[in-house]
Amino acid sequence: MRVAQLGSGTPEIAVVAGVHGDEPCGVRAVERLLDERPTVERPVKLIVANEEALERRVRFVDEDLNRAFPGDPDAKTHEGRLAHRLVEELDGCLTFSMHSTQSHGEPFAIVNGVSETAKAVVPQLPVTAMVETSNFAEGRLFSEIDTIEVECGLQGSETAAQNADRLTRAFLTAVDALPGDTIRSDLPVYRLTDVIRKQDADTYEVFVDNFAEVEAGDPFAAADGDTQVADEPFYPILMSPNGYRDVFGYAAEKLDVLTAPPAAD
Repeated sequence: MRVAQLGSGTPEIAVVAGVHGDEPCGVRAVERLLDERPTVERPVKLIVANEEALERRVRFVDEDLNRAFPGDPDAKTHEGRLAHRLVEELDGCLTFSMHSTQSHGEPFAIVNGVSETAKAVVPQLPVTAMVETSNFAEGRLFSEIDTIEVECGLQGSETAAQNADRLTRAFLTAVDALPGDTIRSDLPVYRLTDVIRKQDADTYEVFVDNFAEVEAGDPFAAADGDTQVADEPFYPILMSPNGYRDVFGYAAEKLDVLTAPPAAD
C-alpha cells in the first residue's frame, strides 16, 4: 500500500485507488496529483491500495479486497491483512474510492446510504446516477469508512482514466480541498434490491441497458440461449455478460431525483 499526502496537517479527506488490481484508472489520477502537487486548502491523503495485485495485473491476490473489510491483522490472506491496514489508515477520513466496470461506460457513484454528505457531494460530481447499495454493503470499504465510490468507466479504457482524473478533482473541489466551483446537475438515485444470478454456461448475453427500466415480461439476459424474463419491473445496474463469475448484475428501484438549485441570474 502506497500512502502520500498533499498539504500539511491531519487529513480528513482521502482518495483511494487500486482497490482492485485490474482497475488502474484511479492510480493514474493519483499519480497525476502527486506529479503536479497542486496547492490544497485542506490536507488530502492519497492511497494506492493493492499494489501487489496491480503489479500482477489481477483483480486480487487471494480474495476481493472490497469484500474483505474490516479485515484482520492476522488474516491468512493478503487482502484480509491489507483491509485492516487500510481501515486504520482511513480512520476519520471522508474517502473517495475509484473503480471501473465491464458493464457501463458512463461514470456513476455508489454509496452506502443516501446521507447528507452524499446528497451534498455527489451531485457536484460528473456522474450520471447515484446508486445506494446498503443491502449489499457487507465486506466493502464503505461498511467501515465514510466512502463515496465511483465507477469511472469501462475497465482498462483511456476514457476511464480520464474520467478518474476529472472525478477526483471535482470531488476535491466539492469538499473545499481544491479551489474553484463545481457544476451541480439533477441526479437520479437508485437502490439495489436484488442480485441477478446466472447459471453455469458457455455463453452469456444481456439484452438490456443499465439504468433503463425493464418491464415485467421483458427478456433481459440469457445463458446458453436460455432466456431470463423479468417477473416485475426493475432497473438493471452493473449488468454485463461476463463482468462477474456467477451473476449478471443487480436489480434496482428508482428512489428519487436530486434536483440542482436554479442558476443565479
